[in-house]
Amino acid sequence: MDRVRAFLRDSLRGIDLAEEDYFKIELSLHEIVVNIILYAYPEEKGDLVLRTWFEERKVYFEFRDTGISFDPRQAAPPDILEKIRTGKRGGFGIHLSKTLMDGFEYKREPGQNVLVVFKTLPSAADSI
Repeated sequence: MDRVRAFLRDSLRGIDLAEEDYFKIELSLHEIVVNIILYAYPEEKGDLVLRTWFEERKVYFEFRDTGISFDPRQAAPPDILEKIRTGKRGGFGIHLSKTLMDGFEYKREPGQNVLVVFKTLPSAADSI
């Protein structure tokens, strides 16, 4: 996770971003990476490639792994009351990432899960 945080810090260096938006991006990336580590490769270690780019006031993050095929868009939102009632942990990562980011897209390419998330950056007019 330290490498992911360093990647995020380097990627967003020089971008005028509110602390709240930075935190949302960081938490979303953390949840996505943890889910890939835990579920894409349950019995062995695997690769994860993360890249970023900027386009039309949006910062994009693309995650690629060769683990078990999984479309996170199909995950049902967690039943928060049930989680509280039963004390069961987990199940919030995907929902949290979908909520914190402005876009959440998935596709399966031959042998790869490809998840792209984005956050819209404020324009100069938004900060006035």
